[in-house]
Amino acid sequence: MFLHITDAHPLHDYVVAVRFDNGESGQADLLPALQGPMFAPLLDQALFKALCVDPELKTIVWPNGADLAPEYVYFLAFRDRPELQRTFANWGYLAESVSH
Repeated sequence: MFLHITDAHPLHDYVVAVRFDNGESGQADLLPALQGPMFAPLLDQALFKALCVDPELKTIVWPNGADLAPEYVYFLAFRDRPELQRTFANWGYLAESVSH
């Protein structure tokens, strides 16, 4: 499954409203991604809120060059949906594999 982000805007804290090209919309708390030298600066709310959707990459990007894989944002938005657990395990976002 290839996903692209078509729209995103910050809501509060590090939560982003996001829409994907498969028609689904949700909210993703991006705080777990804000680690390491590229993402830690995004803990500054002013920089975090400067996010936009890059028309070529079709994902969320920031002025400092940081970007997130659309699949990871999708995982953060829908991580609790039971019907997606196998997909998330296959993508490597779950510690435990879901049996086939």
